[in-house]
Amino acid sequence: MKQDKFRKGFWTSLVLLNIGICILALFFVQEKDYSANQKEYAHLIGASYMTMNNEFYKIISEEISARVEAEGDKLVLRDPALDAHRQHRQILEMLDMGIDVLIVTPVEWESLTDVLKKAKAQGVLIIVVDTKVYDSGLADCTITSDNYNAGYLVGEYFACQYNQARLLIMTHEMTKSGQDRVQGFLDAVAQKKGIQIVKKIECMGQVEIAMPKIQETIDEGTEFDHIFCLNDLASVGVAAALEENNIAKKVGIYGVDASPDSKALIKEGIMEASAAQFPSEIGKKAADAVYRLLAGNRVDRNILVPVELITQGNVEEFGTDRWQ
Repeated sequence: MKQDKFRKGFWTSLVLLNIGICILALFFVQEKDYSANQKEYAHLIGASYMTMNNEFYKIISEEISARVEAEGDKLVLRDPALDAHRQHRQILEMLDMGIDVLIVTPVEWESLTDVLKKAKAQGVLIIVVDTKVYDSGLADCTITSDNYNAGYLVGEYFACQYNQARLLIMTHEMTKSGQDRVQGFLDAVAQKKGIQIVKKIECMGQVEIAMPKIQETIDEGTEFDHIFCLNDLASVGVAAALEENNIAKKVGIYGVDASPDSKALIKEGIMEASAAQFPSEIGKKAADAVYRLLAGNRVDRNILVPVELITQGNVEEFGTDRWQ
């Protein structure tokens, strides 16, 4: 009984924390100006990530802002809060401010072509992080995790465990990273004829969307025994919905990110596996690309940051209280 009470309290706290962060992100759009130690003739660098309700982007941003501040330059951060139109408008505002560099994670990978063309016409350097833009030629440098391999690693692990399965796939179709992870997973399990994809569910990679979507699927009577999630915010929402329906032990959950929350779930045996991303490394590489380009040096147009599979067998090596 004590363990059940603890688990219920854990889930309540975890879900409320994630939903609270999401709500705050929607109502208090971040418009930060990092200008400490600003030098004369400082470069102005604009940043627009997909959303700041995800610790992943906060870590990337912290790495970049630390480098920008150390260089005596100025960073302006805007949070579109998963709104493609807002992101477009905020980038236009930053272009009007005279930014020299734009660091961007597109909310929708096809939505920014026009505004990025305008940025290029103004001579702005463009660094894309985490997920690609549709017209990759507009980016001076694109830095992402190996998203296809992230999905493939998880799918390969899954296919080694099971010959028969009824799978739900949680997706975010408007991002290239989400598409690549799902495709990697599907390719890895394709040879197992007994593995059936029951349903694909769009959740935008958000806990507050994934949770009710799974509840709807349960209420509809859809039968499933495993779920692959494009990221671990979705995994947390999925796990909470399963726990609420007392079927968490009957359904295997697989994700991508290896966030502290998901690693804790893997350690507890609630999740099976996740592919680890390394946001600190992405942020450092992005900051390095900014200053190499500003100095007139060449950088690789596409930089892939490797991922690693995390299961119960190795989760302790990565620690459950922090990102990689």
